[in-house]
Amino acid sequence: MNEGRFIFDAVREFAKTRNEHTALIYGDRSSSYGELARHIDRVANGLVALGLKPGSRVAVLTGNNDYFFEIWLGAALAGFVLTPINARLAPDEVLYIVNDSQAQALFVDEPFHSLVENIAGDLSGVRHIFALDRHPEWPSYVEWRDEQSASQVEAKGSPADTMVQMYTSGTTGFPKGVELNHSSVLACARGMMGAAEWQPGEVVLVTAPLFHTAGSAWSHCALQSGGTVVLLPELSPASILTAFETYQVTEVLLVPAVIQMLLQSPDCAGKEFSSLRRILYGASPISVPVLRQAIETFGCEFEQGYGLTETVGPIAMLYREDHLQDDKLQSCGKPIPGNDIRVVDSKGNDCRAGDIGEIVVSGVQVMNGYWKRPDDTRAAIREGWFHTGDLGYFDADGYLYIHDRLKDMILSGAENVYPAEVERVLQHCPGIAEVAVIGVPDARWGEAVKAVVVAEAGASLSEKDVIDYARSKIAAFKCPKSVDFVDAIPRNPSGKILKKVLREPYWEDHERRVS
Repeated sequence: MNEGRFIFDAVREFAKTRNEHTALIYGDRSSSYGELARHIDRVANGLVALGLKPGSRVAVLTGNNDYFFEIWLGAALAGFVLTPINARLAPDEVLYIVNDSQAQALFVDEPFHSLVENIAGDLSGVRHIFALDRHPEWPSYVEWRDEQSASQVEAKGSPADTMVQMYTSGTTGFPKGVELNHSSVLACARGMMGAAEWQPGEVVLVTAPLFHTAGSAWSHCALQSGGTVVLLPELSPASILTAFETYQVTEVLLVPAVIQMLLQSPDCAGKEFSSLRRILYGASPISVPVLRQAIETFGCEFEQGYGLTETVGPIAMLYREDHLQDDKLQSCGKPIPGNDIRVVDSKGNDCRAGDIGEIVVSGVQVMNGYWKRPDDTRAAIREGWFHTGDLGYFDADGYLYIHDRLKDMILSGAENVYPAEVERVLQHCPGIAEVAVIGVPDARWGEAVKAVVVAEAGASLSEKDVIDYARSKIAAFKCPKSVDFVDAIPRNPSGKILKKVLREPYWEDHERRVS
């Protein structure tokens, strides 16, 4: 593991010691550490030549792509901040994030050309748009990159400076930019490596999106240890299973829903998994029967991580030896070194073992803050402790368990969905008088989004009408999968919607109020 202070230090070091070793694989393309280091310098020089000032935001709209790392590390080297955009968002959502970040440069992959063309006139700060492939008007990224100076750039700024800004949905209905620094991402990558010592030569398959902290931090486990990152142009159970064999993958991060899909895939039978050393899973809980089946099928070690965007990724890990204890399989493990975790009551006092309270964390992985949202930052980080909004408890052995959410956030698959954001959209749906959005149990995704609707008097409104309207305004993963029509939505005396009352009938047979 490289012990550099900046996120790009490891690539530069391995360009000297492992120059020809493959760093990135994406489809038919591959880059050695030497090539990646040179590309990073060219990108850094090119962004400086555009006139960007230190701290300027550089936005990227793409699926998983090897160029993502060239742009990210080049931007970080020159003192700029990458803003990855969730590739599943609707045009209005993309527009909001690009404008909120005040990004001055935008790199766009081919599937999103038309989306950006349609919003280009409303982009308030973007002065330069580059196409990661070809576009009739925008410069080609590769041609632009290769025209830049190859001189080595001196690192700008401090490891504590923000170098990536990930957006998470907001409780107020608008996304918030989470500012993460070099030290936090490096600490997360080191924690995600788990209990085993990583050696140069690990082959790391990345299935989680790079625009999320899980996918990007997981990739850095490979880049920080001299390994190879494998990115798939098309993601499916068949392509993942094939990649295990083709690339002799040693490490993979999977969300529980994908693990279940792999196990159910007919392509799973007869596949060779002898190279697999470990599967790290997280982002949502996994059932014990599915976990046991996965351990038997893949024949490798399993570890679990619990974390948030605001902590880059895992702050607690359930290690391989913990998976031998049946009574710990519903736990998310113990704090990763460098992170202090407490469970506190409403007054901020530590809860006793077994007592439920809010999970708070302090340490190097905690975000710098929310971009241009000082009030939200102060509300989230109090006296040095980040308040996660998750309710949980420690057992007598110091293992952390998640019980419920203090906030209303819905976790569907690996995506966070905030009801306020969906409600804000549905309030404008013709025929809706009132609406509340909740998460309900779902066998595949953990939770599914449900809209509870009071229709206007005389309105002819169907479940399909509500879902179709939502799909026209926001990303598909945020849209209700079902709609219940009711005469009234329960509220307390002050008029606040009683989400707990709405959720209770759907969760009454579940021990935990999250899934």
